[in-house]
Amino acid sequence: MPLNRRKFLKKSAATGAGVAIAGAAAAPAAEAAEGHGPGHPVKRYSLTVMGTTDLHGHVFNWDYFKDAEYSDKAGNATGLSRISTLVNQVREEKGRCNTLLLDAGDTIQGTPLTYYYAKVDPITAKGGPVHPMAQAMNAIGYDAAALGNHEFNYGIETLRKFEDQLDFPLLGANAVDAKTLRPAFPPYFMKTFHVPGAKPVKVAVLGLTNPGIAIWDKAYVQGKLAFPGLEEQAAKWVPKLKSMGADVVVVSAHSGTSGTSSYGDQVPYVENAAANVARQVPGIDAILVGHAHLEIPELKVVNEKTGRTVVLSEPLCYAERLTLFDIELVFSKGRWEVESVSASLRNSSTVADDPKITKLLGDEHAKVVAYVNQVVGRATETLTTVDARYKDAPIIDLITKVQEDVVKAALAGTEYAALPVIAQASPFSRTSEIPAGDVTIRDLSSLYVYDNTLVAKLLTGAQVRAYLEYSAQYYVQTAPDAAIDVDKLTNANSRPDYNYDYVSGLAYDIDIAQPVGSRIKNLTFEGAPLDDARQFVLAVNNYRANGGGAFPHVATAKELWSESTEIRTRIAEWVTAKGVLDPKDFASVDWKLTRNGTPVF
Repeated sequence: MPLNRRKFLKKSAATGAGVAIAGAAAAPAAEAAEGHGPGHPVKRYSLTVMGTTDLHGHVFNWDYFKDAEYSDKAGNATGLSRISTLVNQVREEKGRCNTLLLDAGDTIQGTPLTYYYAKVDPITAKGGPVHPMAQAMNAIGYDAAALGNHEFNYGIETLRKFEDQLDFPLLGANAVDAKTLRPAFPPYFMKTFHVPGAKPVKVAVLGLTNPGIAIWDKAYVQGKLAFPGLEEQAAKWVPKLKSMGADVVVVSAHSGTSGTSSYGDQVPYVENAAANVARQVPGIDAILVGHAHLEIPELKVVNEKTGRTVVLSEPLCYAERLTLFDIELVFSKGRWEVESVSASLRNSSTVADDPKITKLLGDEHAKVVAYVNQVVGRATETLTTVDARYKDAPIIDLITKVQEDVVKAALAGTEYAALPVIAQASPFSRTSEIPAGDVTIRDLSSLYVYDNTLVAKLLTGAQVRAYLEYSAQYYVQTAPDAAIDVDKLTNANSRPDYNYDYVSGLAYDIDIAQPVGSRIKNLTFEGAPLDDARQFVLAVNNYRANGGGAFPHVATAKELWSESTEIRTRIAEWVTAKGVLDPKDFASVDWKLTRNGTPVF
């Protein structure tokens, strides 16, 4: 996994590889202020570091699934085109030569736009296109970006091609070659800002990514890349950056602040470790936080070793916010010292699109709009996910039916062909709808918004039972006589909707009056109580198969088959082949919620 040598200066083995770029212009934000006495002027310098994160393919304020301008209840607007306008404003206010622009990862996955340029008109093809996200970020003038876990979703070849198309480095100090443990991407980026009448200010940016990549994209990275913990790699690199003369150290981390992990103990490193890094590693001034899709204007964390405050900020995902770190430095005793750091957010909904970005990517956007609006079949009735979190909805049965059919066909003629195939699926969206009448790729894509692929795993009846019990933790324990409020029924302990699974091919009740661990009742297969020793093939998405959500048994279960075609594509193929989408071909009521045996609905 060599570094991209076109852009990155090779360093000695002792320091790994990074990028050093000198700022060109003198910085007018430096000023002489009177000191404590006459003849003792104090040099000051003001630096602004801007940041985005979790862009997930949002170039414009457009919802490809709804074929309309993006809108939500909070009035947010999305897209790099809006960010470009905000960035232009900040550069005008602060002076471009006093600013840095960073991103904290998850860039090339998340919308039909990114899918199109990974799969339909792939950037990896000979003479293929330049990725729209690369075009936009280059045009806006990003200085560096951290790797996100979703950068790996389309494989390493696509990621390396995207990296090659960027005018700035993709950083990942804790993305290392699995064999040599050397950096596989540049760990850091360094920029020098010239100050009139004083020493230059050197700013180092350390990039850290998520250890969960080892689980979530195991098929692509196993044996090739390793992802050690953020804390240990920051502790290794920050002192090196300081020894190289960094006056300011900023970390761009694709990792949330909660200190928790969604994958249990499968990986010995914390998923959301940004606050841990701030607490444990001395010498960091600010951390741009990503991954968690939260809005954190400013979070102050005190470093345990130095007592100094580290300022963290996470701008809202999809280019809805831009973080600003305003860093004030003072020149004292022959060197620059950080005097203060503050963080704030700017809102994309307050500005219009940058016409430069609209012009640049209008054609690519139009191609994707045309693609997602292709009609592939007809639905006999409207299908919706509105109540799919708490009722067995036909629209989710469509996903499980497609997965069952694909896996059965894949295992035909093998020693596992006689085993029953069951399937899992989650209610990813609360607003997805397949309308009666013409069905488009857009309609089907909105049902399965993730680029997951399909895996077949071998499980016993007992393991399936444990899997269902774990899934049932999603529901809030509700007394038999309590009023039902569907908005308060789910997401117990903040479990997201995508970590609640239906399992098809079985019949069962979920008794929400019971405590966690004893909720699955009347579990049957083909009308008889489930035999714990019986073997089943579970058709499961790769996120779950690799341990995402920490469901029991599935990650360690024997893998019988897997593929790289997205489940979303399989659904479109299935509907195209049928021509007609009729619930009688896929829907069945497999489960229901009860309280002490009495159905809730």
